[in-house]
Amino acid sequence: MSASTSEQGSPVPSHGPADPAAKPIQVKLVLLGESAVGKSSIVVRFAQDKYTPNREPTIGAAFLTQKCRLDDGKVIKFEIWDTAGQERFYSLAPMYYRNAHAAMVVFDVTKAGSLTKAKSWVKELQRQANLNAVIALVGNKVDLVQPAPVDVDGDTDAGSGTANQDTLDDTEAAVAAVSSAQAAAPEARQVSTEEAEAYASEAGLMYFETSAKTGQGIEQLFTEIAKKLPTDQILSMARNSRGSGLNSGGSVNVDLVNESGLRGEGQRSGNNPTPNCAC
Repeated sequence: MSASTSEQGSPVPSHGPADPAAKPIQVKLVLLGESAVGKSSIVVRFAQDKYTPNREPTIGAAFLTQKCRLDDGKVIKFEIWDTAGQERFYSLAPMYYRNAHAAMVVFDVTKAGSLTKAKSWVKELQRQANLNAVIALVGNKVDLVQPAPVDVDGDTDAGSGTANQDTLDDTEAAVAAVSSAQAAAPEARQVSTEEAEAYASEAGLMYFETSAKTGQGIEQLFTEIAKKLPTDQILSMARNSRGSGLNSGGSVNVDLVNESGLRGEGQRSGNNPTPNCAC
C-alpha cells in the first residue's frame, strides 16, 4: 500500500490580490528530526487543524498536501513528506529530501539531545540536498515550557458575609499548585530561544518556535517558508523535469506508510482550508 493524500477543495484564502487563473506551484517539503519531537503533529495541525495526543510513530514516511496563497496571488501547493525519526529509517531519508525545495528540521525544546540530532540533519541537508533549498529549524513543544494561567475561584459564604474556611483552604491549595507549575515550566526547557537562534543564524537557517498542540506558530512557520521560496526557479525546474518521469519536486513514492492513520488524511476535506493562513 502506498502513501496517499486527499485533495482540498480550494486554496487557503489570502489577504492579498488573488488570481483565479493561477495554477498551484508544487513545492516539495520534507520534515526531518528525531523521533517524538512532533513532526507529524506539526503537519497535521497545518493540513487539518487537528491535534492527536500520543500519536503512534511514523513508519517510513507519510505524505500530505496543503495549499495556500501568497500575497501576490501565487498559489503554493506544499507536498509534504513527514519522515520517520527512528534510527532504523535514517537510510531512507535521502529519498525524501532529494530535490526538496524546502526542509523543516524539528527538535523538542525540552530535550537538548534532539537539537544535537537536528544539527546533524542540517549538516546532511547542506551537504547533500538541493543547494537552494529553504531550511527552517523548528523548536517544537513550547507549550510545555509556558506557564499555565492562574484560574482560581475565590467563592465566599454569602449567608455569613465571610469567606468559607474550606473554600479558603481549597483556594490556597490551588494557588500553591499553580504557582509551583508556573515556576517549574521554564525549568523544563533545555534549549533556550537564544541558543537555537544563535545556531540558526550561524548555519544560515530560518528559526521558529511552535506548539503543534495549541497551534502556536504553525501558520507563521509555513507562511514564512512560502515567502522564502524561489518560485521562479521552482517553476523552471518543473518545466525541465516534465519529460523525465519525475514530478516537479522529484518525489519518490514508496510503499511505506505510518501507523497513525495519516495515509489518506492528507488535507482537510471539502472547502475548509486553514483559517487565517497568511501565505
